[in-house]
Amino acid sequence: MKHDRNLHSRSPRNSHGRAKRVMSVQQALEWAFRVEHAQLELPEPPDPERGQGFGFGLEYVLMQRAALGCKIDGGQYKMGTYTHEDAEVIAAAVAGMPDDLGGKRMAIRVAELARAGLTPDWMPGAVPRCVPVEMKRNRHGDHATTVVVGTERVLSRGKWRTVEVRACPVAYHPHPDQISDARRAYTTWRKALGWVKEGLVLGRMLRELEITPTMPPTQPWATKNQRFEV
Repeated sequence: MKHDRNLHSRSPRNSHGRAKRVMSVQQALEWAFRVEHAQLELPEPPDPERGQGFGFGLEYVLMQRAALGCKIDGGQYKMGTYTHEDAEVIAAAVAGMPDDLGGKRMAIRVAELARAGLTPDWMPGAVPRCVPVEMKRNRHGDHATTVVVGTERVLSRGKWRTVEVRACPVAYHPHPDQISDARRAYTTWRKALGWVKEGLVLGRMLRELEITPTMPPTQPWATKNQRFEV
């Protein structure tokens, strides 16, 4: 689902007295990956012999920034292939996604969605409906296909006859599992965004951005017209 989000709200000031850009974590991710074209540099695979887990965390970004020793200009003033330093911090935070939130796979998913300016498809309006598996058309119109499921002996006009028992195979479309899976995926993505937001806020590493507490809706399907439960 695509949303039109304002990425240029301003109010707090940075250390140079300039107004900071105020963004939600989703807006910040889209700015970093879509506008600044930040790259997702994932850490090396874990080494089981050393007991290493996936994700290097925000401490890595702090060390990299300290080693850099200078500020990289970016945003509307960026030139050539320079990427705003805050965008690189955001990308590094995403790359450190912990295993319990999906690790590398979720990091890639978050970055891809942000780069496309999209929210995971939670199948809005989807309600399982019972429909025939197959339809046929003749001169009388469309009819559900039936199959023989057995036979019965019936007495007709004084004679016993064997007749076919037919039924219409049906299926639920979309299947309830499809809807549940889509909405669980949205919930997991939202938790990942919450982790990134918390790290950026607590880490206080962003120089030009201010991350607000605003998050995507917890259950956008939980409305009067959305009665299907995950």
